[in-house]
Amino acid sequence: MSIFDTVNEQLKEAMKARDADRTRGLRGIRAAFIVEMKADNSNTLSDERCIKALRSLAKQRKDSIEAYTAAARPDLALAEQQELDVIEGLLPKLADEATTTAWVQEAIAAAGATTPKELGKVLGLIMKAHKDELDGTLAKAIATKLLGG
Repeated sequence: MSIFDTVNEQLKEAMKARDADRTRGLRGIRAAFIVEMKADNSNTLSDERCIKALRSLAKQRKDSIEAYTAAARPDLALAEQQELDVIEGLLPKLADEATTTAWVQEAIAAAGATTPKELGKVLGLIMKAHKDELDGTLAKAIATKLLGG
């Protein structure tokens, strides 16, 4: 079943179970999917486009959690965390640190990079090969460390 269909089914189930937190999270996801569908007047979304939308929503939630925590609003941070949990439950798992490090080392070798100035070239190779499989922030941190930055 596609991610799009999974979200619709889970939304129905959450509404029947009267799970307010999960329903709120899934409605937010569905709204993002609808906006994405309106961009090209399609009736459904491919898993690739769903994942892109979900990653964007996850990033927004993480930023909101940081802001609410800094503003001493744990109640709002908790609501955002609950929505983030729903979003992350639908996303494919990203590579762990060891796997990401191996990919970064391969990209450094392929690019022939030796200085931090070549970070962009290395990250470009990694993202081209493993775009949907890794956390870009983690990859950048590892690459910076390995290149001596």
